[in-house]
Amino acid sequence: MRVVVFLLALTMSGITWAAIEAYEFDTAQQEEDFKDLTFELRCLVCQNQNIADSNAELAQDLRSEIHKMLRGGSDKAEVVDFMVERYGDFVLYRPPVNTATAPLWYGPFIIGIIGVFLLIRFIRSRAVKPAVPTELSAEERKRLESLLSDPGDEGNRKR
Repeated sequence: MRVVVFLLALTMSGITWAAIEAYEFDTAQQEEDFKDLTFELRCLVCQNQNIADSNAELAQDLRSEIHKMLRGGSDKAEVVDFMVERYGDFVLYRPPVNTATAPLWYGPFIIGIIGVFLLIRFIRSRAVKPAVPTELSAEERKRLESLLSDPGDEGNRKR
């Protein structure tokens, strides 16, 4: 029982050591810009989280850098330009449209158009080919009549 209590106390103690980041701003606009930027920029470590939600050390450093730049008088565009210059377009959730990012923006549409074209082509090719022959040959008709007239003798008949 003591071991369970000790392990429970040990796991709960980690919560008390968690750091809470509190940033102070000169204006409400700076605080709003900070929130917008931290939700708009991607964590380079996690890659599927923004830096507002990430606990990675790099995300903490980026939040601190954004705070410092905003308090220093930079606006949102200057902060974004700085981050893109330093880390590339990957830091943005919505990268700009240019030659390097064109496949990201236009690729899904092109793949969709190709898929619709192939689907239409497949459907049309199946519609042209008949599924069963329309006419029976004389031999097939004779065999069919014999099968329909005497169904009990089917197992003994050679094919």
